[in-house]
Amino acid sequence: MGKLSEFLTAAADILHTAAGNTKLNKFTSAVIVAGGSSLRMGGDTTKQMMMLRGIPVVVHTLLAFQNCERISEIIVVAKKDEIPLYTEFAEKYGLIKLVKTVEGGETRQQSALSGFDATSPKADYVAIHDAARCLITRDDIEKVLDAAIKYGAASASKSVVDTVKIVDSRGFAIRTEDRNCVKLAQTPQIFSRNLYCAAAYTAREEGFEATDDNMLAERIGYNVKMVECSRDNIKITLPDDIQKAEKILSERISEEVNA
Repeated sequence: MGKLSEFLTAAADILHTAAGNTKLNKFTSAVIVAGGSSLRMGGDTTKQMMMLRGIPVVVHTLLAFQNCERISEIIVVAKKDEIPLYTEFAEKYGLIKLVKTVEGGETRQQSALSGFDATSPKADYVAIHDAARCLITRDDIEKVLDAAIKYGAASASKSVVDTVKIVDSRGFAIRTEDRNCVKLAQTPQIFSRNLYCAAAYTAREEGFEATDDNMLAERIGYNVKMVECSRDNIKITLPDDIQKAEKILSERISEEVNA
C-alpha cells in the first residue's frame, strides 16, 4: 500500500496543477496493448498479426508512435508466444523506440498495468493504445497528448451522428439521450504518470474491472478530456475491418501522392 499511497498523494497534487500546464518537453511512454486473440476474426492468426498492405496490423500501430517525435519510448504488451516476433519487427522496421515487450495478463486491464509497470521512471505521461487501432495518426496522438498535458488526462474519441436510445433488458427504448453529450471512447488514452498509477493501483486493490482506462481515472474522481479524432481511427475487430483499413490506407497514399 505504500506505493499506492505515494501515488494517490501525487495524483491529488495533479488536480491543482494540471490545468494550464502546456509545456511540450515531456517524456511520454506509449504502452501498446497487443494481447488480442482471433475469436471474432476467425482463423488462427491473431488480429494484431493479420497482414495489412503486406505489414502486420501491429506494425502499422507501432510505426505511428515511432514516427511521433513526442513519444519517447514504446512498450508492447504481447501474447507470450508472440513476444519473440517484436525483436524481428524492431530490426526490420526501424522501431528504435520499442524498448521492451512484456507478457500480458488475463484481462486487458491487467495487461495495461503490466505495460505501465515496464515504463521508464522518467515518464511524465503514459499513452495506452490498442494495437488493433492501426490507423491512428501522428497528428491525433499529438492532439490527445496536448490535451493530457493541459488537463492531466485525455482520450481519443468520436462523436455520434445517430440518435442515441437507452434500452431495457428486453431491447425496448426507454429514453433518448442528447447525442451532443455522447462520445465514443477510442485510444490512445493518455494520463499523467502519477494519476494513472493511482487510478490503476486503486482499482487493482479494490478488485474493480474497467472496460477502458478512462474509467479508472473517472472512478477516483478525475474528469478525462475527450478529444475528437479522425473517424478513420477504427479498431480491427471483425473480418471486414481489414478491407475497410485497406481502403483507408489506399486513400491516404493517394492523397499524399496528389498533395
